[in-house]
Amino acid sequence: MPLSKDPLGGGTNPDGSRTAEYCSHCYESGAFTQPNITVEEMKALVEGKLRSMHFPGFLARRFVKDVPTLRRWKKAAASGRAQREQASGAAAG
Repeated sequence: MPLSKDPLGGGTNPDGSRTAEYCSHCYESGAFTQPNITVEEMKALVEGKLRSMHFPGFLARRFVKDVPTLRRWKKAAASGRAQREQASGAAAG
């Protein structure tokens, strides 16, 4: 969700202050509201929500394209790469 459209002004940190990084639907009290959701599931959720808000399909897809660039998903991608590299190194050694 664009933070400018978030009715609560963003998610909350553990101390209750607002964060400018995540929306109130995704981040509350310093934790993700759906901690186990995958990037693909999040993309589908975001696109569905935007379409229900009457965003044109091309615009919904444009916003969804940015989901993997969020820090939350970058960390998950880096962790996954490290695990794959570690596994391939163990198999080779």
